[in-house]
Amino acid sequence: MKRKINLTQKNAVGIAIGFLFPILCMPLTILLISWSQNFYYSILWSKTFSDMSVLSKFLSLSIIPNLLWFYFFLNRERYEIAKGIIIGSGLFFPFIIYVNLLR
Repeated sequence: MKRKINLTQKNAVGIAIGFLFPILCMPLTILLISWSQNFYYSILWSKTFSDMSVLSKFLSLSIIPNLLWFYFFLNRERYEIAKGIIIGSGLFFPFIIYVNLLR
């Protein structure tokens, strides 16, 4: 039995939120890690983009705030947007798996 995948406008909004919000949260994630580890922000920022394994770890951490959006839309019964957020978050997983396991 084949299931047809319907991509609605609400799904696209959720995918955009799920994909862009971790990218926007990455500087905040790096800032919080630098404060907790007593590291200079500029050094950690340059290390993040020079080493792919560090980038994948910070990217994994910056996906966590998507849960806030997910539960926000889930509680308001906007299930299509919530599903799009999960799909948008999942778009990062092939990169993370490639860097951590295959490289």
